[in-house]
Amino acid sequence: QGTLVESGGGLVQPGGSLRLSCAASGIIFTVYAMGWYRQAPGKQRELVASTTYAGTTNYADSVKGRFTISRDNAKNTVYLRMNSLKPEDTAVYYCNAHHPTTSAMDLWGQGTQVTVSS
Repeated sequence: QGTLVESGGGLVQPGGSLRLSCAASGIIFTVYAMGWYRQAPGKQRELVASTTYAGTTNYADSVKGRFTISRDNAKNTVYLRMNSLKPEDTAVYYCNAHHPTTSAMDLWGQGTQVTVSS
């Protein structure tokens, strides 16, 4: 059974930056598309950014130009660099591993809190 472990969340002032990391174990990392989702209080979980094995990326409109997703297949790790953070970016951020053919093999991390506040 694979696992995903996120790190890098915290409290940051508006305009600041954070980098989230998600380390995968127990899976063939290169098979999976990797993504970051977030869920704010009272809101549905939403896709923030995703990347295929080949590095094709996709971003929510609200984070385009501010966030960058990347993956290091040698380290089985995916990152989310977040710049110019806004209070509305405050949420629990979750890492997701999406299997291309078998949804039962999808994985979620435990989540990491990001709070943007002065």
